[in-house]
Amino acid sequence: MTEATDTNKACHWAVRTGQTICRLLLAVAFIFSGFVKAIDPLGTQYKIQDYLEAVGLSGYIPDWLTLTTSLCLSSLEFCLGIFLLFAIRRRLVSRLALLFMIVMTLITLWLAISNPVKDCGCFGDAIHLTNWQTFGKNLVLLAAAGVVAWCPTLMIRFISKRNQGIVINFSILFILIVSVWSLYDLPMFDFRPYHIGANIKKGMEIPKGAKKPQFETTFIMEKNGQRKEFTLDNYPDSTWTYIDARTIQTEEGYEPPIHDFSITDMATEEDITERVLSQKGYTFLLIAPYLEQADDSNFGEIDRISEYAQDNGYHFYCLTASGEKGINQWRDLTGAEYPFCTTDATTLKTVIRSNPGLLLLKQGTIVRKWSHNNLPSAEELSAPLEKSSLGKMPERSVPQKITGIIIGFILPLFLLTLADRLWAWVRWKKKNRDTAKEGNSNETSSTNKA
Repeated sequence: MTEATDTNKACHWAVRTGQTICRLLLAVAFIFSGFVKAIDPLGTQYKIQDYLEAVGLSGYIPDWLTLTTSLCLSSLEFCLGIFLLFAIRRRLVSRLALLFMIVMTLITLWLAISNPVKDCGCFGDAIHLTNWQTFGKNLVLLAAAGVVAWCPTLMIRFISKRNQGIVINFSILFILIVSVWSLYDLPMFDFRPYHIGANIKKGMEIPKGAKKPQFETTFIMEKNGQRKEFTLDNYPDSTWTYIDARTIQTEEGYEPPIHDFSITDMATEEDITERVLSQKGYTFLLIAPYLEQADDSNFGEIDRISEYAQDNGYHFYCLTASGEKGINQWRDLTGAEYPFCTTDATTLKTVIRSNPGLLLLKQGTIVRKWSHNNLPSAEELSAPLEKSSLGKMPERSVPQKITGIIIGFILPLFLLTLADRLWAWVRWKKKNRDTAKEGNSNETSSTNKA
């Protein structure tokens, strides 16, 4: 009997341990994936639009709906991760996590087979995975979700039922504030190659000895009415007539972090990329992927910054993918007198998550980035950049931002959990003490009767 009991306890412990590992794995993946999407809602929106374009629906879904989907998706992932971590609403949350992973696994299977986009964007720009790597990752998470959903009541609660509502509301409020602020200003963490401190020119360089892409050319030749395919290794003699040729890439080579950045002057149609990235001093770049869709509420501040640049001998360019019609419309609306240049729209969306947004370069190095909602004020531009703090890298570093998240979100949850567990322990001790007193009282009463 004792051996059977010990065996049951061992099995129960093993099952609970395995379930806990799966639960924590799933929670961490959801929290990380949801957070990196939440701090870059526009990036997630662009990825959703890529999916819609792949299935031919991009022209039917409005931008406000794709942006709303971006916000809801990141919030759902993040909150599911937090709820799994704290074992909140165990049955409901575990089933939602399983359903979510089934849908995501099916989508990534389609991506792996069809390859309509190179990167699924499941971890935003923080971590890039191939479509097959993403499918493999989702298979692991799907299995973990299945284990958690199979025995949800085995999840150990980190917080009592009466305080679960606090965690739920606090988590939803936190992730929505993070998303809305990142949408209003700029992403809290910039994982793209155009982050502050990056040198665009160096980011375009290919190091010596880097792997080069491999290509294979196939020639279609004809002789006596018969067509065959040949390669350079077995190219036929002159009796064969050339019909066609096709070249395919057999191996990918090294791709620099920045590989599609170019600036073409609209007035002269000259490529001025090298000149802009190499010129000494400071350069302002107004980034507007499409001027027709750009927010024009702060055009007065943009004009003021352009005049400031001109007065102090700095360069100022507007980079856009819009055509002449869009540029003329912007000029008529804002009275812009700065030069316009063309750059690929996808590149501009990658450079800064704002339309328009403003960059400050110093010899090709990104010194500052501003959203159109948070442009430098007249007081900040009262002195030349060489004597101003704006001409230097911002002091707020990544560790400081992480500290802010810890203080603003993680620490309150930790203190709440600690207080909740202490209170539960006090209640448990009191209950045991009362039970012991009741037992002693009954025992005394029985003795007196005897």
